[in-house]
Amino acid sequence: QVQLVESGGGLVQAGGSLRLSCAASGRTFSSHSMGWFRQAPGKEREFVATISRSGGSTYYADSVKGRFTISRDNTKNTVFLQMHSLKPEDTAVYYCAARRAGFSTATHLTGYDYWGQGTQVTVSS
Repeated sequence: QVQLVESGGGLVQAGGSLRLSCAASGRTFSSHSMGWFRQAPGKEREFVATISRSGGSTYYADSVKGRFTISRDNTKNTVFLQMHSLKPEDTAVYYCAARRAGFSTATHLTGYDYWGQGTQVTVSS
C-alpha cells in the first residue's frame, strides 16, 4: 500500500512557476513508477508526466513539454513537478499517482494503482 500526499499548489500569475511535491509513505516508493495528472473544472483527468522507478526515464504530455519537469528523490520518497511558464489553461487540480508496473508512456489513468488527494493550481491571466 502506498499513500500519497501532494503539496505546493497555489495561485500564480501567468508566466510564473510552481513546484509541486508528492510525498509517499511506505518502503516501496522506489519500486513504483510515478505520474502526475491534472483535472480542470468540467474536464476529464488528463496525463501530465511520468517518471521511471530510478528517475532515468521521463515522458510528458505535449501540452507541458519544455515547461514542466518531473523528478524524484527516492531517499526522501518524494516526486516533484517543476512547472515554469504557467498558462491559465494549466489551472487544475494536480494529482500524483503511483504505478506498480514498470515505466510506460501509456497515459491512461487505469495504469496507476494509487492516487493522492490532489493540490489546486490556479494560474491567473
